[in-house]
Amino acid sequence: MFRLILCLAALTVALAYKNPHYASGRTAMVHLFEWKWDDIAAECERFLGPRGFGGVQVSPVNENLEIWSFQRPWWERYQPISYRLITRSGNEQQFASMVRRCNNVGVRIYVDTVFNHMTGTWNEHTGTDGSTANYSQWSYPSVPYGRNDFNIPQCVISGDDYYCCADRVRNCELNGLKDLYQGSEYVRTQIVNFMNHLISLGVAGFRIDAAKHMWPGDLSVIYDRLHNLSTTYGFPSGARPFIYQEVIDFGYEAVSRDEYTPLAAVTEFKFGRELSRAFNGKNRLRWFYNWGTSWGLLASSDALNFIDNHDNQRGSGGGGDILTYKQPKQYKGAIAFMLAHPYGWPRVMSSYAFTNNDAGPPMDSSGNTVSASINPDNSCGNGWICEHRWSQIYGMVAFRNCVGNTNVTNWWDNNSNQIAFCRGNQGFVAFNNDNWDLNQTLQTCLPTGSYCDIISGGKSGNSCTGKRINVGWDGRASIILGANEYDMVLAIHAGIESRL
Repeated sequence: MFRLILCLAALTVALAYKNPHYASGRTAMVHLFEWKWDDIAAECERFLGPRGFGGVQVSPVNENLEIWSFQRPWWERYQPISYRLITRSGNEQQFASMVRRCNNVGVRIYVDTVFNHMTGTWNEHTGTDGSTANYSQWSYPSVPYGRNDFNIPQCVISGDDYYCCADRVRNCELNGLKDLYQGSEYVRTQIVNFMNHLISLGVAGFRIDAAKHMWPGDLSVIYDRLHNLSTTYGFPSGARPFIYQEVIDFGYEAVSRDEYTPLAAVTEFKFGRELSRAFNGKNRLRWFYNWGTSWGLLASSDALNFIDNHDNQRGSGGGGDILTYKQPKQYKGAIAFMLAHPYGWPRVMSSYAFTNNDAGPPMDSSGNTVSASINPDNSCGNGWICEHRWSQIYGMVAFRNCVGNTNVTNWWDNNSNQIAFCRGNQGFVAFNNDNWDLNQTLQTCLPTGSYCDIISGGKSGNSCTGKRINVGWDGRASIILGANEYDMVLAIHAGIESRL
């Protein structure tokens, strides 16, 4: 009985870190990669809140090394020099204001958190708040950290280490970045104090960068010392932060994602790779009738899932065969499937345009990040892509919110790349990734009536700006998706955005 009680207690703790604590009726987050804090606050109020997004993952918030020799690449944010809250996204006051304003409109904030390491060895040694470091001496006086706070002796992870040597993956330097020793009580205290300060400002949780490079036992100690979420910002009493750990695991490395799921959620990289392959024509959509653990994916409750992220967009961090904004039709199809299917906790990527994989966000001549401009059609300018503002994507966020926890039912396929399914009696979606038209009468599972396809347009008063779907008394409707149409998806649901 005592062992049973201990097991149940451990399970309760793990589940506590797997709840994003979205506001009621919200189910998806967006990663506003490299956005400034003031701009995120405005976007929460004018778009994300009204459109039903549940949360925002923000870029790392603490002071990082300024790397001018690479013209301030995006990855400088992943080289901490102190835990002061000042980056090119803004200062602590701006960050705190952003968190408050987003929470006020029902949008939670999740911080990309970097504490596996400090900086790498570059010509630069000054941070975004003016802090300095001596890389060769393991000296970071603004924390402060010294030589005893890092894994010694110094070693650098090689490619072969990932397949044989879990201890080297966790104890050696990732890409030459100074590797912190999380087994140290002092180091743990600095990390915990940093994260608890963010919780006091109202954040809902954390992405743990490079989690596979840290020992699960050390992470467990750190997580369990975090404070509960602040009730001041509308979180329930006793709520634990949502934690999702970056563990890139395709099933053949020495470090397994299964070592981290007892602690908290894990980023499911297989998800985006398999969907990208299929929507790129390298697999048939018909096979996705049993999408989930049958494909070797994590349990749904353990998974933070996505198509692309800031790493694999650029061919690193588990990249390869990954769809991005650069292939918009296929990409929107994959995103739509992610948001239509009940698996996991989905995260949408929101990017800026790039051709150089190292390129930082749009900047002025002084290296300051340029804000995204908002065009009359709701798209973005100034070099920002803003996929979350594509109507096909925010429409599917509303679809997911509407269908809630309903199951996939009435799966249909043509034995190739035309598929359709219902989400209970709340939603219906169809896909055509074949070279010929889809023209079928299919079961939508929806009540009789007229619905606006949220992909080709939407509802405007009592009419549709895109396709209108008439559902008969038996729930069936004529579904037409041409092979040459702008989008390969059709979706209707019982919510106010679709039903006439």
